[in-house]
Amino acid sequence: MHAITPHTIDQAPEALRAQGWAVVPPDVLLPWLKQTPADAGAVHAHWHDLPPDAHLRDGGHYRFRRHSCFVYDTASATLNQTPHRAHWQPVTYNALHGGFERWFEPVAPEMAAHPLWQALLRQLGGLLATIRPVPAWYIEAHPFRVDTTGGIGRPTPEGAHRDGVDFVAVLMLERHGIKGGETRVFEADGPHGVRFTLAQPWSLLLLDDARVIHESTPIQPVAEHGWRDTLVLTFRQGGFQGP
Repeated sequence: MHAITPHTIDQAPEALRAQGWAVVPPDVLLPWLKQTPADAGAVHAHWHDLPPDAHLRDGGHYRFRRHSCFVYDTASATLNQTPHRAHWQPVTYNALHGGFERWFEPVAPEMAAHPLWQALLRQLGGLLATIRPVPAWYIEAHPFRVDTTGGIGRPTPEGAHRDGVDFVAVLMLERHGIKGGETRVFEADGPHGVRFTLAQPWSLLLLDDARVIHESTPIQPVAEHGWRDTLVLTFRQGGFQGP
């Protein structure tokens, strides 16, 4: 496993330009959002109420999730939630779960309205627009819990992949009673890559989806039951993916 040097907010855009990824630690992220650990805890509490993923095609029962979509207007810095819609990916990006509409329950209204949630989507949208100026970001939000039901959980059952968007943000919220879950980021068109474990709650990984592929290794319990909570946000220009 590689030791990585985390980035400040000011360093993150240059790291994305130079290598296609950046990692921002929680003691940088939360002050940038003007939020406290108590605010983070209030948002994370909603992960205890995620419905099961009914679309897993590997026969597993280890993933729980919700899904909602937002549009961030970069000129006015306004964020609006869209009418509820399906999540869709082409098979070229997700061979396991691509090519059909997946409907999930939306995020709770009180979570979407929380100041931390609002600040996170707005400020990441503004930051990413400094790298790739666009009129608007079409944002899909995926709160995930992967648990160890059956002895193993797979954060990325589709394997190493791209998402078909411009940027991906992965926030680690909690690792509870598990081993594994190593993050792996590789050049999409080259031999180089890094491997590390996002361990601190509210650590942020930013990815340039055109330049890198990514995956997380399976998790196993170290006690009776374990889980790994993440929030994945995707930022795409031009519109949401659809059939």
